[in-house]
Amino acid sequence: MIITITILTTCIKLLLIPSYKSTDFEVHRNWLAITHNLSYKKWYFEDTSEWTLDYPPLFAWFEYFLSFFAVFFDRNMLVISNLNYASDATVVFQRLSVILTDFIYVYGVYRVTKSLSKSWRNEVVLPIILITNCGLIMLDHIHFQYNGMMYGILLISIANMIKENYVRSAIWFTILLNFKHIYIYLAPAYFTYLLRHYCLKNKSVSSILTLPVIKNISTLGAIVLGIFLVVFAPFADHIGQVLSRLFPFKRGLCHAYWAPNVWALYNTLDKAGFLLMSNIGLMDKDKSTAAMTGGLVQEFSHSLLPNIYPLTTILLTIICMLPFMVKLFVENKSSANFLRCLTLCALTSFLFGWHVHEKAILMAIIPLSILSIMEARDANIFLILSVVGHFSLFPLLYPGSLLIIKVILLLLHSIYSFHSLYKMYPLTICKYSLPLLNHIESMYLLGLNLVFLYENVLHQLLGLSNKLPFLPLMITSVYCSIGIIYCWVKLYINFFKKSNLNSKIKTKVK
Repeated sequence: MIITITILTTCIKLLLIPSYKSTDFEVHRNWLAITHNLSYKKWYFEDTSEWTLDYPPLFAWFEYFLSFFAVFFDRNMLVISNLNYASDATVVFQRLSVILTDFIYVYGVYRVTKSLSKSWRNEVVLPIILITNCGLIMLDHIHFQYNGMMYGILLISIANMIKENYVRSAIWFTILLNFKHIYIYLAPAYFTYLLRHYCLKNKSVSSILTLPVIKNISTLGAIVLGIFLVVFAPFADHIGQVLSRLFPFKRGLCHAYWAPNVWALYNTLDKAGFLLMSNIGLMDKDKSTAAMTGGLVQEFSHSLLPNIYPLTTILLTIICMLPFMVKLFVENKSSANFLRCLTLCALTSFLFGWHVHEKAILMAIIPLSILSIMEARDANIFLILSVVGHFSLFPLLYPGSLLIIKVILLLLHSIYSFHSLYKMYPLTICKYSLPLLNHIESMYLLGLNLVFLYENVLHQLLGLSNKLPFLPLMITSVYCSIGIIYCWVKLYINFFKKSNLNSKIKTKVK
């Protein structure tokens, strides 16, 4: 099944080679040129383009490796001053590089399926849900990035964790962090689970000073720190410059297109409050600083509500994580609980983090995909989060020519997910509800049709395209944020409930 579905999805990816590409295409072309032409000591100082290198060194070396193959396609793409260069050969090379590195993702899917027991759900349903993930296709093969390769490394790490190969899991996750530091969102779950089940070997905390525990902690610490040392050692003389690129806190609370999280609601409340107060004469319209909807990446001040600072988001994220981290630590060994905690870490960081990219929602959807074939309650949350999270990526593919493509990708993936998971869990359902969902959840998902209709038809018909160009983005962010927050709360509550894996599943239609 993995081979068959990989061939089919690869054919789709090949057909998308000439499709729309975002600024990320130029970002990676520029990084190819930087790493190919300059000494590694200058990589993190080069700023000819506004798209400076801001990924960890391991990804920079990956670009350096790719640049040697780029020479055979078009040498001009490796000229640093050739900004926005996109010859046909350049497009083909960069698209093919993503398609080929996607096989790491396929291998990760294979490793996960092998780590689970043999069954139809593990060997058929799970590979199809993971490999046909429409978010990865939209982001990597239309918008343009290398997320598939990253998530492949994550899946390999997860597979090792499920098989209790803890050291290997830690190695792969550390490698992933050195490719893209955003995966630090998941680090608390790894730290807690490894500390409890590898370092302490499920013993009490009082036994922490025993020789076996000290040995395990030292082994794990040496491996993790050793990988970081090897990767960052060549840049030791300008480590401050590297870190300033990796953590640019001056980019502002939100990305240009608001990720559907708590801050999207906060910004909207601030904007609505300011408009209300100004219309009744309590605030001066000319003094508005609430320009977060301007479509630019920069710092903004709120007009009515208190300003949010990086430290605020960090503390809020940590506070929200602490309860389920404690729960994970005291729980018995369970790969399902590890995956739930991993998903909660991703969602918590997504909802409360600083300058969160909308693409980070995949960090929760992919581990939740594995959970969906383990238990019905997780399948319910997965179906909601998958539809809403993938729908929230639609504005990234804004050309009208992509409208049908992104809709078909989401529909096909969603229809298969609903169909296969309902066959797996023929639960009690209510008439006129979507499979595995209640009435309210079903109505909410169907409401995405109205959001889509407004964004693509009504906004223009009402003549608001010039007056309020970013209103559709705001509506999409706010509506999707409600669904994602709901999934977070529901998963949070479920994590503290006893597992019902062994409970009987009834089939009944009301």
